[in-house]
Amino acid sequence: MKLQLIRHAALWLEYGGITFLIDPMLSEQGENPPIKKSANDRRNPLVPLPGPVDTWLKPDVVLVTHLHQDHWDAAAVSSLSPDIQLICQTGDQEKIASQGFNNVTVIQDELSLGKVSLTRTRGRHGSGVIGRLMGTVSGFVFQAEGEPTLYIAGDTIWCNEVKQILDKCRPEITIVNAGGARFLKGGHITMNEQDVIDLCAYAPTTEVIAVHMDAINHCLVTREMLHHRLNQELLLDKVSIPVDGEWFQTQVM
Repeated sequence: MKLQLIRHAALWLEYGGITFLIDPMLSEQGENPPIKKSANDRRNPLVPLPGPVDTWLKPDVVLVTHLHQDHWDAAAVSSLSPDIQLICQTGDQEKIASQGFNNVTVIQDELSLGKVSLTRTRGRHGSGVIGRLMGTVSGFVFQAEGEPTLYIAGDTIWCNEVKQILDKCRPEITIVNAGGARFLKGGHITMNEQDVIDLCAYAPTTEVIAVHMDAINHCLVTREMLHHRLNQELLLDKVSIPVDGEWFQTQVM
């Protein structure tokens, strides 16, 4: 397995002989307005891509966890080939097809691609009223012979749905969308520092990679803040906090 954090939640994954582009947000720095009803008015994305956009336009498969703009933006729609194989959750296929993509596959529960098995997972994009307003989101578990089990949790807070997947699949690697995204009202809608700490305590055998920080104006937990808190909790050996463009490579021992 080889994994690159592109920026925010956008990942390039080489797994089981297949290359995946996950949650592409490919806009130029400052191209989009700030998220409404958030604590500042900085334009998004806050930072540039870590390389030329063409670097990430020819994967075998594009995987979109949900259609919020910071996971599937206009730049991705206009840049990717309309013939590319694209996987999404139930309910998003009509919108993606209307954007000109003609090879869209819905994953309700499980899907096989070559020797790769994908399992869709559920989460909670916040709690209470705000969580319901944010709509349905998905994560995914990747499994293949000779590869580590990989859990991409997606836009979720720490919740029972995440616990259930950790119990069932026992992933060697878990990628969490941290950043503590939030609006002026309501609680956080992606994992914050405490959520990451709670996950580590619950699943001490999984290697955690924290992404989804320092790129969108309503993500208020920075890499520096998370690093500081993890250092206090003696968890820096458990959690990686990659910078944009950073690569990971893992093999099953």
